[in-house]
Formats: sequence, C-alpha cells, structure tokens
Amino acid sequence: MLPEITWFLRGMVLGCCVFSLITMFGSIRQGHEKQRTHHEHHHLQAPGQELRHLAWEANANLQSSTSVYCMVLVSPQDLLLWAAVKDSWITHCDKAEFFSSEDVKELESVNVNVSEPWLVMKAAYKYAFDHHQEDYNWFFLILPDTFAVIENLKYFLLTKDPAQPFYLGHAIKSGELEYISVNGGILLSREAVRRLNSLLIDPEKCPKRRGLFGSLPGDMQLAFCLKYTGVLAENAEDSKGKDVFNTKSVRLLIQEAMPHHGNKVIEGCCSDMAVTFSGLSPNQMHVMMYGVYRLRAFGHVFKDELLFLPPNGSNSD
Repeated sequence: MLPEITWFLRGMVLGCCVFSLITMFGSIRQGHEKQRTHHEHHHLQAPGQELRHLAWEANANLQSSTSVYCMVLVSPQDLLLWAAVKDSWITHCDKAEFFSSEDVKELESVNVNVSEPWLVMKAAYKYAFDHHQEDYNWFFLILPDTFAVIENLKYFLLTKDPAQPFYLGHAIKSGELEYISVNGGILLSREAVRRLNSLLIDPEKCPKRRGLFGSLPGDMQLAFCLKYTGVLAENAEDSKGKDVFNTKSVRLLIQEAMPHHGNKVIEGCCSDMAVTFSGLSPNQMHVMMYGVYRLRAFGHVFKDELLFLPPNGSNSD
C-alpha cells in the first residue's frame, strides 16, 4: 500500500511541476507576442534640437537632399479644389503636377486614361518614375482637399536618406496590414518609388484586380504592393510623438481635443510641426494659407536657423 501512495504522491508533484512550467512559458510567450504587436507599428520622428547648431555648409547639404515632387490626384468635379490648391500651398513644392482620370483642359493635369482610384494612383507613380526618378528625392502623393506645409515636410526629412525605402505618413493598421492613409498624404523616398515601379508591371505581386484585393481602397493596395519589396508603413511624428500627417481638418482636431485637454486645447490638438490637414473646402484652403504663411503676431520672433528657399521661378510666399 505504501509504495502505491509513494508513486501517487510523486505523480502529483511531477504533474504540478509540468503545469507550472507550461504556465510560465505560456506567460512568457504571451508577453513576447504583446511586445511584438506593439512594435509592429513603426514610429518615425522628426529631427531634434541638434540641427540648430550645424554649420552653414552642412545645412545647405541637408536642404539639397529634401527636394519634393508633389502629385495631386484630381477629378473633374474637383475644379474648385484644384484652383485653391494651385493658388496656395503647392507653390512651395520643388515641382508639382496634377493627375486626372479625364482630359479636362481647365485642370491642367496629366490625363492617365483610367478612372478607378487605385489605377490612377499606379499611373501617377509610373509617370513620376519615368519622368522624374533622377530629379527629386521625395515623392509626395496627396488629395486636393488636403493642405500641406512643405517647409515642415522638408524639416521632417532632413535626417532621412532618400536612398533608403521610406513609406511615410499617417499609418493605420487594418488586420495584418499597416498602410499610409492617402487622406493625410503618402510620402515615398526615391528608393521606395524605384521598388514600387519594379512591381507595377508584375500582375502576381501588384495585381490590377484579384478578388478582395480589387475592392480595397487605393492606399491599402499600395501598401500590399510595397510590402512585397520589404517597404513597410511608418507613422510620421514630431519629437514629442504627435502625428504630423493629419487625416482631419484643424477644426475637427480642435473639437476633439477640447473635452480632454481643458485649458491646453491647442497643445493637445496638433503638432507645432504639422505637415498636413485634410478634409478642407476651397475656402478653408485659403484660410489655412493666410494663417500659415501670412498672419504674424507682432513681437514674436521665430529664430529658425534653417531656411527652405522656394524653387526657381516659383511665386510662393
């Protein structure tokens, strides 16, 4: 009887040990998975204070690497928005072109002869690569209801190497896919555009239509294509961790900040170095232009040591 009790107790002890080990390893695995999920979302921040003390020659070299080619996707019904964009922020790009699904003389746009948003986007990137791959380091695709502060964009890019495959903007995670929302603007480096171009003619890796893929928005399809080349979406933030590519207007962002930030609504709303605001009407586009480039508070002096000069022949402010 005694040997049977002894073996029973040994079995109980061994079972408890095995259960403890399984529980411990399971907890480690779960913690690792949580940590991995957290870090799947890439965060890329703007440069810090170190740039304020660079020599003039170093500043000049950095600024020359931030040439930006702006690509605006328009349609015939966007005529008023097109006019507002044309007369406002887009003059600060090194070069800008509009891409349309139709040949509309008033739009002064490149007709890509396709109508589906994803195909228009693909055609715009193909055109940009074929005509400007060696001329500019950064390719900025945007919708006509979005206002962009190009100087802040260039500041954000000062320490980024365009020879590396960057895919930047307002990152959104949908299931296993992380993509950059076109509403806030999509920024690709020269290397990312080169990799994308290598796929545009490959229907297996960057298809025109294939089941569910063909029904996805263009910005999500772009993310699928870039993922084949190892180019992943990265969320652009300032040095304090605030988004700089915004998919909403200033008005909406302030409204959302009011219940949560009390007397510090503006600080809680938006980054001081914001690059884009979206969902604007033509009138709001002009208001933004006035606020960003015209209005000055007397007695307040901003000592920015970096100066981004407008491109030659530009009528920008």
